[in-house]
Amino acid sequence: MIIKKLPLGPIEANTYVLFDEKSKEALIIEASGDANAIKQELDALGANLKYILLTHGHFDHVFGVNDVKKLYPDAKVFIHKEDEVLTENIALQCAHFGIDGVEKPEIDEYIDENTKLSIGDIEIKVIHTPGHSKGSVCYLLGDDLFSGDTLFFEEIGRCDLFGGSFSEIEKSIRNKIFTLDKNIAVHPGHGQDSTIGHEIKYNAYFGENSRY
Repeated sequence: MIIKKLPLGPIEANTYVLFDEKSKEALIIEASGDANAIKQELDALGANLKYILLTHGHFDHVFGVNDVKKLYPDAKVFIHKEDEVLTENIALQCAHFGIDGVEKPEIDEYIDENTKLSIGDIEIKVIHTPGHSKGSVCYLLGDDLFSGDTLFFEEIGRCDLFGGSFSEIEKSIRNKIFTLDKNIAVHPGHGQDSTIGHEIKYNAYFGENSRY
């Protein structure tokens, strides 16, 4: 599997392009902006875009959903039902941060931990990780975890926005993420990559050497 990271949109949220060389199927995780930049990556790979997977409904992660959907109308957009309230109120979110409003993203289906998804022979595991938002999820594909704004390099996502909860994010990280194999790579919604093992040891909030 090929993974490309594109920091896009008004707050440079990471959009990930994942490509299965055997089947030529691809997905993107987040659609944070600049649909043409995403298309360039997909075209260079000769990829067929199957899914647009969203880790949560904050505006900076869904900024480019509708533009990507126009280019790839057959690609299905997925998000957790608990974040429907965020996507329904996208203009309010943008106004809160002084950003010009975007259209409500078009969602095709709501997902949960029982949802079965795959590209080629690669299974996609949905892990519900509330805390940054009610409907935050991580996506696990083999040895790669796409953590959205739940877990960053040595940090965690903020919990002071609508639907946020520090106690919930702690449970999500300790009970669902830190129980994964230590060698799994962590690809966050902003910033640089990490590993489960690194975060277990060095995460500022919940690591063995936590500062808080």
